Amino acid sequence: MKTEEPAIEIINDIYKVILERKKSKSKNSYTVSLFKKGKIAVLKKIAEETAEVILASRDEKKEEIIHEMADLWFHTLVLLGYHAIAPDEVYAELKKRFGKSGLKKVKGK
Repeated sequence: MKTEEPAIEIINDIYKVILERKKSKSKNSYTVSLFKKGKIAVLKKIAEETAEVILASRDEKKEEIIHEMADLWFHTLVLLGYHAIAPDEVYAELKKRFGKSGLKKVKGK
């Protein structure tokens, strides 16, 4: 069973909404409020959500890990939107790295 396409679709759909919110002047949108506050506010939310993922993992709370990871992914998508970087660019980077060792060979070893 393939789950990649629906997962990519939801990421792309959320990103599209984020870009729409970036242009919006809505006073009732959390995403709009983040863009208005600026990049530092987005970075702070990413740091906060990262810490929450770490704590949920430490406590081995599966549902909390899932919830906090969704928050973290959302806020990283907001950051991508802030910089006008499409998720496709990240997918391409991951594809480029796939199957390659992250460890660099040390000379003589």
